[in-house]
Amino acid sequence: MSFHLYFRSLSLLSWFIGTFAAIGTDAQDSKPVITLPESWTYSAPLIVPENRPSDISHAQKDPTIVFAEGAWHVFMTVKLENRSAIEYCSFQDWQQADAAPRHLLPLSSSNYFCAPQVFFYEPQSQWYLIYQASMPDAKKMWVAYSTTKTISDPNSWSTIRPILDGGPEDERIVGGLDFWIICDHENAYLFFTSLNGKLWRMSAPLDSFPHGFTECTLALQGEFFEASHTYRLQGLDQYLTLIEVDGRRYFKAFISDRLDGKWQELLTPAGLPFASWKNIHPGDNTQNWTDNISHGELLRSGSNQLLEVDPANLQFLFQGMLDSQKSGLPYGRFPWRIGLLRPNY
Repeated sequence: MSFHLYFRSLSLLSWFIGTFAAIGTDAQDSKPVITLPESWTYSAPLIVPENRPSDISHAQKDPTIVFAEGAWHVFMTVKLENRSAIEYCSFQDWQQADAAPRHLLPLSSSNYFCAPQVFFYEPQSQWYLIYQASMPDAKKMWVAYSTTKTISDPNSWSTIRPILDGGPEDERIVGGLDFWIICDHENAYLFFTSLNGKLWRMSAPLDSFPHGFTECTLALQGEFFEASHTYRLQGLDQYLTLIEVDGRRYFKAFISDRLDGKWQELLTPAGLPFASWKNIHPGDNTQNWTDNISHGELLRSGSNQLLEVDPANLQFLFQGMLDSQKSGLPYGRFPWRIGLLRPNY
């Protein structure tokens, strides 16, 4: 059975079992809350650096993914010689993922553009790719975007344009990275982290998007590093944020009733964070290839700007490697590969 059919077949069942396995009730305010999986099973590497004569790939990182037009579409950072770029592949079944043709997106002449996020923006009937880029005349990294009407055509994306361009009206805190957009029914929210344990938030009216972000607010502060990703929990009127912690990489989880509200940390029933080396295990016939859970994306139940996920069937596409493989290597040569976490409730 293809992974897509497997995933879709679980969705109906998940609503029946969700009450008992993944959704509980807070006795104090009677609001539904999510219960995190006890542990995760990880797949074998699904997308690895491609062996090719030029533009040699050292790592596949930062995957973002949607299912649309009968196929999975993955956009990811690829670490090349002395530069980072965004690469795309598409496939119908996960067994085809690593063999699917790769396409370097011709978005920018910059030698550093990466960390993509993809979604379909319904008010404008077009796809957006959000990413970060280092530009020669900018004081800070660009928060950049490209658009297309045809997600399956890697050459159809518009060239790089700024959401925030590092200029005098750019209100970001120095060091902001890993930019992430999510919308409710009134506003678009831009989240990003800085390398000092802070999560920042900006917002803009939907009819101003992708511009109009003017106020930068501290959303959350804690022991975390980068790669914050926020989702709407389908059917719950709540939001889940995942944030990566440095060192041997792992993710913490936070929940809020509003995108501009307060965030509360979530732990597993055993008191562990969302996903780390303490609660991940290799799947059947899978070798132990990772003890890092780094920059990834939950598989969404849709593809639009609301970024909805099924709280009873969380699955996480991530970059991984063994911590021992980092020894003696510069950061850009870490051999990251992409795999999938599935929950064990």
